[in-house]
Amino acid sequence: MTAAPRHQSSLEGLLDFAAQQPLFSNADKRARAIARFYRIVGHFEAIETATAATTTTTTRPGSQYNRPGLVRLTFEYARSPESQDRFLAFFFQFLAVDMLDGADDVIAFDPDLGESLCGVAEFLMTNFFLPRRFSLFPLSCALYSDFYKVRASSNKTPQPSPVHYAALQHVFSQEEQQRMQDFAGTPERLSALREACLVRDCHRCVVSRAFDTAEAIKRSEAITRFGAQGQALDDNGDPLIAGHDYSHVEVSHIIPYSLTRVERQDGTIDNPKKAAITILNMFDLGVVHLIEGPYMNRPYNAITLNLEMHQFFGQYKIFFARIPDTPPHTYQIGTFLPPLVSPLFPITRILFVHPTIDPPSERLLALHCAIAHILHLSGAGYYIDKILRDREHGRVCADGSTELGILVDLALRV
Repeated sequence: MTAAPRHQSSLEGLLDFAAQQPLFSNADKRARAIARFYRIVGHFEAIETATAATTTTTTRPGSQYNRPGLVRLTFEYARSPESQDRFLAFFFQFLAVDMLDGADDVIAFDPDLGESLCGVAEFLMTNFFLPRRFSLFPLSCALYSDFYKVRASSNKTPQPSPVHYAALQHVFSQEEQQRMQDFAGTPERLSALREACLVRDCHRCVVSRAFDTAEAIKRSEAITRFGAQGQALDDNGDPLIAGHDYSHVEVSHIIPYSLTRVERQDGTIDNPKKAAITILNMFDLGVVHLIEGPYMNRPYNAITLNLEMHQFFGQYKIFFARIPDTPPHTYQIGTFLPPLVSPLFPITRILFVHPTIDPPSERLLALHCAIAHILHLSGAGYYIDKILRDREHGRVCADGSTELGILVDLALRV
């Protein structure tokens, strides 16, 4: 393997794939690149796993996540072979390692290589997983806005800048780069989306099937006010009676609305959001075309959930997995919550269908499901939860597990 300098000060040119299409000329080269990827990641993942197993018991759970594991899982859960190929190219260029070097057994597993691998994980965490996870967390919009500007606290992590975000576009062809640069933000048009989804989903939470309390009250009062005979009915014509399951329901975006919400006068989104969107498009090639501009607020990017399920969905604690060889829109809804608080799961549901309103997108639900598994299996979800709890309570832990760099950055921006 030819030695190459690492810890590049800029990612300019690092993600330039325009001249590398197609990435692999045959299946053998692709297999070699994948094998090399697993050799590198597997070596350092084993070290990090062993280190975590011997860590003192006083360290608080969730204070770290498995960084090589996050990189491996991001590759494995990428939504297509084409997306995996682009991720491989991004990975090897970030590490400054030749992914098709003929001497597959000669890899310098030195600390610098491990440091660069962790840099990949932290780059993805800072620019993709943290923003996505935080944008659905039920805290204030002000905190969300601040958190999108977070920089990783480790001095080993490449510190993002507008140059880095621009360079990230190079993961795509020239035409794709231009499309990403011209990406249109999403205006405020949520009332119509809510109305459409409530009609499509029969004013019920698609998980619990609880009927919307506000709608039940409105229909009952209408019967009383106008002296009509009979009972208030649900959307299927069945009576709404005492003892049925009622709950306040909300419309939840599958891809977070805040990811593309316009906050500039020129109608564009800022560079941190562009970075998250670009990585999203690398993870699921072409998916950004489903969420650009007004498309973000189309019914196919939303489902109706009660307050509790909305929170769990936003925290990637529940997920929708399409069941093969079943009727359309049939999903098993799984969870990463402990059984003590989630006796309902796993549960099979057929989503509501309306003749003129799009159902929730199978592709977007699969993307949400993939990210949920990455966060859970790598420990990143627990790590993010801890950061958010520490931020919410203004807490600094004596064991050193608090991400002070992140919390200080947030405090200065509030």
